[in-house]
Amino acid sequence: MGLLSVAIWLPIAFGVILLALGRSENPGAARWTALVGSVVSFLVTLPLITGFDTGTAAMQFVENLSWIERFNVRYHLGVDGISVWFVLLTAFITVIVVVAAWEVIQERAHQYLGAFLILSGLMIGVFSALDGLLFYVFFEATLIPMYIVIGIWGGPRRVYAAFKFFLYTLLGSLLMLVALTYLYIKSGGSFEILDWHKLPLPLNAQALLFFAFFAAFAVKVPMWPVHTWLPDAHVEAPTGGSVVLAAIMLKLGAYGFLRFSLPIAPDAAHEYAWFIITLSLIAVVYIGLVAMVQQDMKKLVAYSSIAHMGFVTLGFFIFSELGMSGGIVQMISHGFVSGAMFLSIGVLYDRVHSREISAYGGVVNTMPKFAAFALLFSMANCGLPGTAGFIGEWMVILGAVGYNFWIGLLAATAVIFGAAYSLWMYKRVYFGDVTNDHVRELSDINAREFGMLAVLAIAVLAMGLYPKPFTDVMHVSVTELLKHVAVSKLN
Repeated sequence: MGLLSVAIWLPIAFGVILLALGRSENPGAARWTALVGSVVSFLVTLPLITGFDTGTAAMQFVENLSWIERFNVRYHLGVDGISVWFVLLTAFITVIVVVAAWEVIQERAHQYLGAFLILSGLMIGVFSALDGLLFYVFFEATLIPMYIVIGIWGGPRRVYAAFKFFLYTLLGSLLMLVALTYLYIKSGGSFEILDWHKLPLPLNAQALLFFAFFAAFAVKVPMWPVHTWLPDAHVEAPTGGSVVLAAIMLKLGAYGFLRFSLPIAPDAAHEYAWFIITLSLIAVVYIGLVAMVQQDMKKLVAYSSIAHMGFVTLGFFIFSELGMSGGIVQMISHGFVSGAMFLSIGVLYDRVHSREISAYGGVVNTMPKFAAFALLFSMANCGLPGTAGFIGEWMVILGAVGYNFWIGLLAATAVIFGAAYSLWMYKRVYFGDVTNDHVRELSDINAREFGMLAVLAIAVLAMGLYPKPFTDVMHVSVTELLKHVAVSKLN
């Protein structure tokens, strides 16, 4: 069994063990089992980056076995410079989520933690799959654990939020299944994604495929106007659900554009780039304004995520190395920063049981250590230079200015809006005098919370101060993808 298979199936195995053998009356055993499973699963992914050859765009750590022989479906795995960092990010965030739930989840802890471990393996499968049907199975299967997490451990409107999340993402994916079936027939009975990249297609077929994939991936990102499920899902989800949703699951849609939409339908991608750029700018500008008027901290960060992911799709469709690399860097940095923001909100919610900004004020007086971490993460969310949040946005803005000055100018307004809503929230929650007894009685973060936030703080600063390892790994793969997209496939 290769490294990628171990990375996929090890957390799933631990998750199944927790579901099968875990007991509600013994949550301690479930927590330690989940922690061991998540840490070992993360350690397994490290050789993927230490042994990665940055000099080639070819798929590495490849595994290729027959799965459903009659239909030529293969268990084909591999990673390149675009996908390898997301495998590590998924395993890393899973460890953080397990630690975050240590004292918070008291009921059915084994089921909660088992769902996240299974979800981790499925998401790694999405980033590793090189067979179209295998990708679809992993892509759709990720809905089930998250649906359960929101529906069981969520807030008062959890059933509504879970159903809306499931319905939006499932309906979008049905058109992708039609597109995969068409490509299977057109390629002579192959589900190999890399074979589809070479398939010559007329423009009308490319356009239909492009919008079929768009239906699946735009909902997942999510792009405006199919974003309305995300704030509800974030608000009702438990802290761990919000972290995984923002840090990893949104990236599945953006990754789909890179693996399917751009290389399979390059002519259609160029033809309809204006459409994607327009929707991306609406997300960046309009959704940024929407975030500014939110009174619920979780909802504010949820809208912030939509605006930041607008940078990602904008970077992809300006067809420059700076823009595309910036979009990928933004995906990784947003994983760290958004995860940290939701964890910070979770720390407060666990103590006060309110997400309303008006319920706080003067938190820095009673929780100075925590306030310092929250300030760093808020600054990263603004795109402060020296933090992870700056690098990707800066690269995309530079690429956008080279593509069209006015597009670059509109994209740059997001930095202003990001500073406005992030600092406005921080000022009202943390600064000033203590406003009520709930805040006065708060205790500062414990050792578990400090360690969890410190690890994320290190990641945010390390990526912001030295992004070279990230860009070096993806450079050759991004260059090769852009070369491929620049060549017409019209037959």
